Amino acid sequence: MKHFLWFLLLISTVSTAQKRKKSQIKADNIVLASLHNHIAYLADDKLEGRRTGTEGEKLAYEYITKQFELAGLKAKADNGSYIQAFEVNDGRQTGPGTSLIINNTALVPDKDFFPFAFSANAEKETSGAIALPEGDAAWFLDVKELLEENKNNPHFDLKDAIVRHANKVSGHGASALLVYNSSNIDDELKFEPKSKKEFVKIPVLYISKETKQKFFKNETVPADIKINISISDKKRTGHNVVGYIDNGAANTVILGAHYDHLGYGEDHNSLYTGSQPQIHNGADDNASGTAALIELGKLLKKSKLKKNNYLFIAFSGEELGLYGSKYYTEHPTIDFSKANYMINMDMVGRLNDSTHGLTIGGFGTSPVWGQEIDIHDKYLKINIDSSGTGPSDHTSFYRKDIPVLFFFTGAHSDYHKPSDDADKINYNGELYLIRYIYNLVEKNNNKGKLAFTKTREAQPQGRRSFSVSLGIMPDYTFSGIGVKADGVSEGKVAEKAGIKAGDVILKIGDHKTNDVQEYMKALGKFKKGDATTVTVKRGDEELHFNIVF
Repeated sequence: MKHFLWFLLLISTVSTAQKRKKSQIKADNIVLASLHNHIAYLADDKLEGRRTGTEGEKLAYEYITKQFELAGLKAKADNGSYIQAFEVNDGRQTGPGTSLIINNTALVPDKDFFPFAFSANAEKETSGAIALPEGDAAWFLDVKELLEENKNNPHFDLKDAIVRHANKVSGHGASALLVYNSSNIDDELKFEPKSKKEFVKIPVLYISKETKQKFFKNETVPADIKINISISDKKRTGHNVVGYIDNGAANTVILGAHYDHLGYGEDHNSLYTGSQPQIHNGADDNASGTAALIELGKLLKKSKLKKNNYLFIAFSGEELGLYGSKYYTEHPTIDFSKANYMINMDMVGRLNDSTHGLTIGGFGTSPVWGQEIDIHDKYLKINIDSSGTGPSDHTSFYRKDIPVLFFFTGAHSDYHKPSDDADKINYNGELYLIRYIYNLVEKNNNKGKLAFTKTREAQPQGRRSFSVSLGIMPDYTFSGIGVKADGVSEGKVAEKAGIKAGDVILKIGDHKTNDVQEYMKALGKFKKGDATTVTVKRGDEELHFNIVF
């Protein structure tokens, strides 16, 4: 009789296990189908690469909003909406009123002339002759001599030389400066929307060879000149999508992924080398993470994991410098003192079938991660990075002292190229990763609020051509003059000197640091052991710090 009862129990156990297995297979197939649908839509050509502030971005955030609604997530952005709008400074632009009229002939912008991005805004009537630089007339600069003298000087910056000359002649009373090039050396000058050079005091314009020959062939004959320069900030609007599961819990777990991508590569962040613009669909980067975010929203909404609330954020502006996540962390829609931890998924769709390599960043941001993350997973080969910072949106949350984890299945040859398409996604691999993240959330369901620990700063991607570092993390969303320190590394030069997060670096030694590019160039002037000063703006105060690299 005992053997018979044991036999019945065995059959029942096997039957239950089979049912569970069938149920799990069915559930997995539903998630797989959804992943295909999400990525196929987000990486479709009609979204034109989901560039922040475009119609393609709008189609993407409308789709994500609908998916959040279907999953049962509540709107948790502004004014009861799913959408949190934020402004992106896109540099400078010339206004439609910008004009140059010489001897009553209106010239064609961008063909006959253009203003420099550092030109003063002004409307002036003046005159000028190339050979007569005097009084309040327009003065002229031929860059031929500068180009020939510096053709073998890799450190020469022609625009800096023009700025210096403009400041010099404005001090002598010049009303404007017209720049031209009589040499055969390409000066590569153009209006630069991303310029952060300080505005000079007078209008500075470039005129073409044809314009110079037509109106100033005789360099001693003055011409009547009418100038109207209108340069303004160019802005666009990005949109985060924010959903919420309110379990009435004390703390909230945040899950995020950016959904924006590169459009046609207009922001010069593409690695595509072709001559014809192409759509960058960004299937892995980061339609894959967005799809995972949506599916985790569904799973957690249906789950019994009620000891935390869950906040889901699809960020835009990541490709421009973490704009969306930085904006959210500065304008949160939950109480950040109750934020438990943040999980970021960026490029999680290309798990290699042979290596199964997965990088998990942020491992050192809480002691709990060392207890809960099994680096000897039966399927995944996990590489651990302890740093809470890096080139993705978790960095913004780490800066608010929130433990983070960053999931990334690795770089590939399609990164930031038009070839990052949906047919290259490893959907089964992404499904496994979703289950892995879900299980991790489940493990921490009953642990309360996780402790936060600071980590080292991750090094920026790529190697620089200089041997020193100040030890700051630049704020790439900062639109003012200078380089704003978003973070300061412990034990590095900046911290030792007294430079703080929020300070704006204006100069290193005698070298201005109007933007990140100039900051990098300035660092390249120094080597280890060099002593210099760093000039920063802190609030309304300008401070000077002595440092030794």
